[in-house]
Amino acid sequence: MTDSPIATLARPEARPLPAYNAGLSNEAVRARYGVTDIARLASNENPFGVSPAVRQALAGVADAVGNYPDAHCTALRQAIAERSGMAADRLVFGNGSEDLIKILCEVFLSPGDLVVTQRPVFGLHEIYPRMMGAQVELLELDAELGFDIDAWCAAMAKAPKIAFLPNPSNPVGCMMDVAQFARVLEATPGSTILVVDEAYYEYALHDEDYPDVLAMLAARQGPWIVLRTFSKAWGLAGLRVGYGMADSAAFVQLLDKVRSPFNVNLAAQRAALAAWSDPTHMRSGVATTVALREALRHELKALAAPGGPLQGLRIAPSVANFLFLDIGRPNGPVTEALLRRGVIIKPWKEPGFEHFLRVSIGTEQDNARFVQALLVAMAEPVAV
Repeated sequence: MTDSPIATLARPEARPLPAYNAGLSNEAVRARYGVTDIARLASNENPFGVSPAVRQALAGVADAVGNYPDAHCTALRQAIAERSGMAADRLVFGNGSEDLIKILCEVFLSPGDLVVTQRPVFGLHEIYPRMMGAQVELLELDAELGFDIDAWCAAMAKAPKIAFLPNPSNPVGCMMDVAQFARVLEATPGSTILVVDEAYYEYALHDEDYPDVLAMLAARQGPWIVLRTFSKAWGLAGLRVGYGMADSAAFVQLLDKVRSPFNVNLAAQRAALAAWSDPTHMRSGVATTVALREALRHELKALAAPGGPLQGLRIAPSVANFLFLDIGRPNGPVTEALLRRGVIIKPWKEPGFEHFLRVSIGTEQDNARFVQALLVAMAEPVAV
């Protein structure tokens, strides 16, 4: 297939990039499959809704949308600084944490630079570096579908320009514990920009072995930034607010040179500030999600036992708000069968992982619906 005339004008790094798999909307599923009731379990969203404080904060937004938002997120910056203990000038904000991933790549990467991250990969940890012409080394999981710490240490010995370390991993859900993170940190040269993506931080805190990354990084002699988001535990996926906590104000000043000045809109800033003011609501939803995750894991494990209807199903370790499942067959037909029953999950399309599904933890009713739909889908004959 030949390039279109417009494609020939694009940068050579841009032309081969894959499109990010953002999944299907409820509306698309309703239109395509004729279903009305949807169990939305593909995008790791919070099914329990936002704090009442967020609804109150958004009630008056319409009267203010004629004005530009605060380019520095001043009120939100101060609130996060006060609770986290991070200096306000070491915080940076984005239109979701993926906006910050893109900015990091635009600021620091040149053609030929080496980037290291995990496979299966959160797509933008690979797409944005390749957009800048960087080489991306994707590290494999170990036999238990966890981080291969030896592989990470060996990769760090190559002194990559940036290392994107997702902890917990997306899409797998596995984590580096304190000892493992310490090993990788020790192996990372001072010239490498270490980016720890903690999009699922609030869920992972329920595991007693989850590292206090900020405390461990404080002694590092080298650049680092920790990324977090309001999209998951705080329930603001539709408004897009992410933030980074960097080793220095100088790091943030570099990012601000490239960052769009109004990249966090007015409604998003107000909602995030209101959500931040009600951590009790967030913690309640997270605790419920963690309990439901373990209940779903237990049920699937029982069904996957020898002689069970899902015999052979593998469940990756997860401290996040999703499970990564090896169903042992191509995931396309199973995904279609689930969609016909109004259940949206994310089939993984990365080479080598076409037998995996990622299912977000929903309400108890949605999780039960997923299990029943999966049983039906897996009972259908495998196409040959």
